[in-house]
Amino acid sequence: MAEPDRWNDEIALAIASEEGIGEMTDEHWKVVNFIRKYWKENDVAPTVRVLCQETGVGLRQIYKLFTAGPARGACRVAGLPKPDGCV
Repeated sequence: MAEPDRWNDEIALAIASEEGIGEMTDEHWKVVNFIRKYWKENDVAPTVRVLCQETGVGLRQIYKLFTAGPARGACRVAGLPKPDGCV
């Protein structure tokens, strides 16, 4: 998204659909909302380690939820550009 501040749940659902996610589960939202919160507080996406520790969602599960991975998939659904490094 060119303007991450304009992100909302409807946009997240549309992006998720483009990513091949049929339904956004509570676990999807937990990851996406944490990424958004972290980004708002730190102006950068969380590292994979922080994402997994803070959400309690393991890396393998994140890849099941977002097949494009935490950087491309989860951050995209969260309305953020792919981070320069890993998420």
